[in-house]
Amino acid sequence: MKMQLEIDGEYLGLRFSACHFIPRHDKCSRFHGHSYVVRLKLEGEIGENGMLMDFVVLKKELRQMIALLDHTTLLPSDSEDVLIELTDTSVEAVACGKRYVFPAEDVVILDIPNTTAEEMSKLMVHKMINDVAFPENVRSVSIGLDEERGQTAWYTVELR
Repeated sequence: MKMQLEIDGEYLGLRFSACHFIPRHDKCSRFHGHSYVVRLKLEGEIGENGMLMDFVVLKKELRQMIALLDHTTLLPSDSEDVLIELTDTSVEAVACGKRYVFPAEDVVILDIPNTTAEEMSKLMVHKMINDVAFPENVRSVSIGLDEERGQTAWYTVELR
């Protein structure tokens, strides 16, 4: 029997605020911020304990991810358009003729080509899979990231 489990970050307060920019985009190439909401879905079969998986484990991992991103500036390390230079105290990003300098403690550099909701949801799913021991009955893990209400990017990995 196929079962789905969902964690609604809007209702549970699984959200973070962060700034970013998307090079070469007409509007989003300007530095701006979002209040992101994180959503999670699992699909699989009910396990021996009568559950697909324990909500507590999943919420704990999501909260840890969010804590690292909240109130930061997000930069992509794998971008052809963004050149990043680090010092002990600052991070400089140059993209499409614009130069930004941030305090180092305010920046999170993500191993993605762009800080879009699509790329960040993909990164979050892979982090979740690496950090959480999913039981054999869980078939897929999906994370949705809202940039604003009604705009969610979803990424799914089939485990089995």
